[in-house]
Amino acid sequence: MANLPPPPRKRLGQHFLIDPNLLRKIVSFADLQPDDFVCEIGPGGGALTRLLCQGARQVLALEVDPRMVDFLKGEFGECANLAIQAQDALRYPFDQLPESTVVVANLPYNISTPIMFRLLEARSKIRRMVLTVQLEVAKRLTAKPNSKDYGVLSVMAQHLADVRFGFPVSRKCFRPVPDVDSGVVRLDIRAYQPHSSQETEAFALVVRAAFGQRRKTLLNALRGAGFAVAQLEKAQELTNIALTRRAETLSVEEFQHLSEALKDPRHPSVSLHT
Repeated sequence: MANLPPPPRKRLGQHFLIDPNLLRKIVSFADLQPDDFVCEIGPGGGALTRLLCQGARQVLALEVDPRMVDFLKGEFGECANLAIQAQDALRYPFDQLPESTVVVANLPYNISTPIMFRLLEARSKIRRMVLTVQLEVAKRLTAKPNSKDYGVLSVMAQHLADVRFGFPVSRKCFRPVPDVDSGVVRLDIRAYQPHSSQETEAFALVVRAAFGQRRKTLLNALRGAGFAVAQLEKAQELTNIALTRRAETLSVEEFQHLSEALKDPRHPSVSLHT
């Protein structure tokens, strides 16, 4: 692009991807179709935005920095399939997106997890997410049981989507250069979502409670979260999941079975927000 964007602001966690080969790789990983609606979070200087506009029917770019919004509107003034909005992704109503939206985002490190949970809450409108995140977060998203990275984020994401790691991203691909490396992950929302919002909240409650004191057995961790011993013993009998195990040993499917067995309308529910 002929004009340079405003300098990144540290307080907003802005690190702009500058490697053209990597940008093309991200778009390829997103597997865009000509009729797709794409929501890009944090377009920054618009390098990825331009490629997305070339591959999709419509692109909605959400940018919290008013300087970048003004710059993008100047750079893309003649781009008919791009809408640029001054929006904070932590407040944007993602549940108002068109059906089957593809989300592409280079997420700020300090707010990546809460944004991901907000996107997962709006999953009925989202077909796929391709996210550039801190490498540590990418490892947590794709982690398997019995690994140190396996936790609440792993279980919740894999419960609702098919999650796979795409490729690592060197810190040298960003300006300014961050202190850590990144990774690109793809989350394909599961087409069949049989769970009501109450069931999802109950599942989240069990997962958070189990990992809340991950050194403890499931029995002690869940009891500490308010589940009655009799209720836990009944769940153990129904699922054949020994509550002497620890949270990191359970598969996503086992957490689902345990959540279903512990379902109790008198027990308070929780939000997916962190």
